[in-house]
Amino acid sequence: MSQPAERVYLARLVGTAVFDPIGDAVGRVRDVVLLMRRGAAPSAVGLVVEVPGRRRVFLPLTRVTSIAPGQVICTGVLNLRRFQARASETLAIAELLERSVTIKDGKHPAFIEDLAMEPKRGGTWQITKLWVRKAERRKGVLGFSRRGEALVVNVDEVTGLLSRDQVQGAQLVIQSFVDHKPADLAAALMEMSPSRSAEIAAALDDERLADVLEELPEEDQVTLLGTLRSERAADVLEAMDPDDAADLLGDLPEARAQQLLELMEPQDADQVRQLLHYEDDTAGGLMTTEPVIVGPETSVAACLAMVRKQQLPPALASMVFVVRPPLETPTGRFIGLVHTQRLLREPPHDSVGGHTDPAIEPLAPDDSLQEVSRRMAAYDILAMPVVDDDNRFLGAVSIDDVLDHMLPSDWREHMDDEEDAL
Repeated sequence: MSQPAERVYLARLVGTAVFDPIGDAVGRVRDVVLLMRRGAAPSAVGLVVEVPGRRRVFLPLTRVTSIAPGQVICTGVLNLRRFQARASETLAIAELLERSVTIKDGKHPAFIEDLAMEPKRGGTWQITKLWVRKAERRKGVLGFSRRGEALVVNVDEVTGLLSRDQVQGAQLVIQSFVDHKPADLAAALMEMSPSRSAEIAAALDDERLADVLEELPEEDQVTLLGTLRSERAADVLEAMDPDDAADLLGDLPEARAQQLLELMEPQDADQVRQLLHYEDDTAGGLMTTEPVIVGPETSVAACLAMVRKQQLPPALASMVFVVRPPLETPTGRFIGLVHTQRLLREPPHDSVGGHTDPAIEPLAPDDSLQEVSRRMAAYDILAMPVVDDDNRFLGAVSIDDVLDHMLPSDWREHMDDEEDAL
C-alpha cells in the first residue's frame, strides 16, 4: 500500500483524479473538508469528490491510501449521497482561499493563497502551513494591494483564520464554475455555510444569480434572496424567467413581495403580476410569458435565428408561437404554433404563418396540472400555448415546469437514495 504524501497543498489538489484500488477513475477532487476549532490547528477530514453527473460526494480521508501528483487512490465504495457541509465543517477552497489574516511577526495583513495539510498519527491530517501573500499599500491604490511578497508560514503564525471577513473574495469559486451549468453552482452553494453562500451570491452578476436561484429549492431561494439589498433583489427578479420570479415572490410575505414589485421595471413587474393572479398548479401559474412569439409574416429564417439564442431553454426553443399583433403578452389573436423541426424543412424566405400545426389545441389558464400533463403527453410536445377566452395568447407551459410541479419537493434526495442503492 502506498503511503500518503508528507505534505499536500490543497489548491493544487483540486482537479486531481480519484481512483479506486483497481485503477478505475471514480471522480475528481473539488474541495477539502476541514474542522476548525479555536486553540487548535484545523484538521482535514475528507475530500469533496465530483463523480460522473457532476454530483459532489464526500470521501473520508481515512479511506485515502495514497495522494501523489495527478492521482488520489481510495479504498472501498463511494457513498453517492450528495455532500452537504455540516455547521461545524469548513470548505477549504470555497471558504478559506483569499481570506485575510494577520501575520503575527510584524502584524502584516496578508491573504491566503493556499493551505498545506500533513498526515498525523492515527490516520488524521492537519493543516500545518499557509501560503500567503502580504498585503501592501501602493500609491494610487485604494485599500490594500494583493501584489506583496508571497511566503509560507506555519498555521500558528497567523491570526484571523477563524474569522470570516468582508475582504475575502469569491471570484475563485465563481471562476471554477464558469463551464458548469447553473444547477451545479446551486448545488455547491447548498454545500456552503449560509454566510459564504451569501458572499458568492453577492459577487455573481444578476443574470448568473438569477439562473442559480431558479435551480434552488424554494426555501433556499427565499433565504438567499433575503441576503440581498432590495434594489439588487429586484434586479435579480427582473433577470429571472417571469414564471420563476412569480413563484419566488409567491413564497414571500405579501408586503415584501409588493415592495420588490414596486422596485422592478414596470414591464417586468406587470408580467409577474399577471402570473401571480393564477394558482400555482394551473396552466396560468405554470406558464412563462417569454416564449418565442412572431407574427404570421415573419420569415422561416428569422424564426430559426430566434430559437438559436443561447439563453432560450431547450423546451421553448422547440417551437415558435404565431400571433396577430401586438406580439407582447397578452398578444393579439393566437394563430398557431410551428415546430422548429418543421422550420428546418421549409424554404428560408417562406412566411411562418403558413406552417402552423392545426392539431394542437391551446390550454386555458385555469386548466389543472393534470390536464396540462395529459395534453402534453397526448400531443408528445415540449411546450403548450395558453390563451384566454378571447383567444389572446398569454404564454406557454414547458415540460420542465410541469415536471417541477409534479415531482415531490424532495425528489433530489429520493434520487440520491436510489443511486446509493445501485
